[in-house]
Amino acid sequence: MMTSDQECWSRARDLLRALSVRRGDFLLRSGQRSDVYVDVKLTACKAEAMPLLGRLFLDKMRERGWRPAAVGGLTLGADPLVTAIARESLESGQPIDCFLVRKEPKKHGTQKYLEGMEATEGREVVIVDDVCTTGGSTIQAIERSREAGLQVLGAICLVDREMGGREAIEQGLQCPFDRVFTLKDLE
Repeated sequence: MMTSDQECWSRARDLLRALSVRRGDFLLRSGQRSDVYVDVKLTACKAEAMPLLGRLFLDKMRERGWRPAAVGGLTLGADPLVTAIARESLESGQPIDCFLVRKEPKKHGTQKYLEGMEATEGREVVIVDDVCTTGGSTIQAIERSREAGLQVLGAICLVDREMGGREAIEQGLQCPFDRVFTLKDLE
């Protein structure tokens, strides 16, 4: 059991630094180039990191006053995060379900974008993402969730590269945005 929110944040930061931060020349999903790449999945899929990350996202939601029925995000980046949040929410006594947003609709069966949630109309959710650069993945998840009838309370990313994502989400979609870490926190 963590003794403090700060200890939890510091342990998660140290894991991200050790496992997920890479230096070199990288092409980002946004099309931009960077000398730093953060592969959050290398940390988020570690058993040790899951409760830390889940708790940090839950703490952000509490700070913002968001009490969602579920958390979701664009597959694949958000998958380990939303499951960690859902699992950790059991410890809080206020369970939060999770769902996944496909990049493309299923080609068979129900042909839907959202997985893991049947009744969507009016349900309050928070959108989660691993890394936010220009906000493209987060925006896509917000739009698909709204199209399905969900009420998006806000969006939280684990690592904000501070390259315009916040502005695109808050101003472009009128959706509150928060983050757990900035890229500077991990350097």
